[in-house]
Amino acid sequence: MKAVPGDRLIIDGDPSRVGEVIAVPRTDGSPPYVVRSKRSGHIALVSPDCYSSLIPAGAGPADGPEQSDGSTR
Repeated sequence: MKAVPGDRLIIDGDPSRVGEVIAVPRTDGSPPYVVRSKRSGHIALVSPDCYSSLIPAGAGPADGPEQSDGSTR
């Protein structure tokens, strides 16, 4: 899983737990990520698990999220 600031992260596959990646400390884009919760605004350092997925920045609602293994739904 590789991210850039602006990507959206769905935690544990739960669409009510969405955050925006606001920083990627590692230069290769790998976790952990600094994420701001869309619901609460809370900011945390997150290491996504295998049930989490990334939605690329600028992707519309018709685009499927990327799974941690790089495939799409």
